[in-house]
Amino acid sequence: MDVTPDTSGAGGRATGDAARAASITLDAVRKRYPDGTEAVRGLSLEIKAGELVVLIGPSGCGKSTVLRMINRLIEPTGGRILLGDEDVTQADPVRLRRRIGYVIQNVGLFPHQTVRANVATVPRLLGWSRDRSRERVDELLELVGLDPGTFGGRYPHELSGGQRQRVGVARALAADPVVLLMDEPFSAVDPIVRTRLQEEFLRLQAEVRKTIVLVTHDLDEAVRLGDRIAVLSEGGHLEQYDSPAALLGTPATPFVREFVGADRGIRRLVVTPVGRDVLDPVPADGTPDAPAVPLGGSAYDALAVMLTSAADRVVVTDEGRPVGVLDRRRLLDLGRAD
Repeated sequence: MDVTPDTSGAGGRATGDAARAASITLDAVRKRYPDGTEAVRGLSLEIKAGELVVLIGPSGCGKSTVLRMINRLIEPTGGRILLGDEDVTQADPVRLRRRIGYVIQNVGLFPHQTVRANVATVPRLLGWSRDRSRERVDELLELVGLDPGTFGGRYPHELSGGQRQRVGVARALAADPVVLLMDEPFSAVDPIVRTRLQEEFLRLQAEVRKTIVLVTHDLDEAVRLGDRIAVLSEGGHLEQYDSPAALLGTPATPFVREFVGADRGIRRLVVTPVGRDVLDPVPADGTPDAPAVPLGGSAYDALAVMLTSAADRVVVTDEGRPVGVLDRRRLLDLGRAD
């Protein structure tokens, strides 16, 4: 097994060149199995550096196959997969996987290794020194919300499902990969823990800004996490590739319209911020007696405030200063889908 020492810099931080190489291009990628099954038929997709893209679709649409072809766990039958300008189908697969973090549904931690040893797996393979690895492990455990002193010496069976998932994310980030692949990463935990993990993951992505491809079957999760969402149908056919708001507001095909469902208007409110363009001015005779919501908050949260307060409008504030009024009619217009 190749254990070429890593030379990317202290703490495993990616160099500028590595960071610029983090875009992903799928160019007419195909996967045909020996029995004739075509899992993916010519998928083309552009993913920008630092973007979180969600692959979603019904079971059997090829979304997990696409993910595994990016890091060569499954070999594509045809087409090109580019990481920056490099065609990964021509790269050494072992070296490639050390540049790409991978998080799966059931985590896959080594049961007889401590948390610290699990997170240090790739740095150890890359030949990092013990001190350097320990520093990186401590940094990552803190980043995912686990105290290194408390959790570093524990074994996977001593952790909750949510804690194991956090360790899995830390392990995937250990060598500062330019790309992070996530296959149903939060589906094995209960809904409450899942929501908390999603919140933590959004916080984490705001700090590390990795290029992330995430597979899920949960549309609400896709809408909440994704910068863009790729909806796939059978054979890995790309039905629509868009922002969550555009996907929910203007489904491009009958397949997408059916997939996102009749309640897509409510989902759209979740990803639609309250902006100045939808506000009525504050009345000249003073700020109305109505509940307040922040400018830039979600339209869904504004609706929730109206419903719980039995109010037909809210005052929108910017750093505590009223900047306009939003009534229920204008608010519901934001969620109206074509």
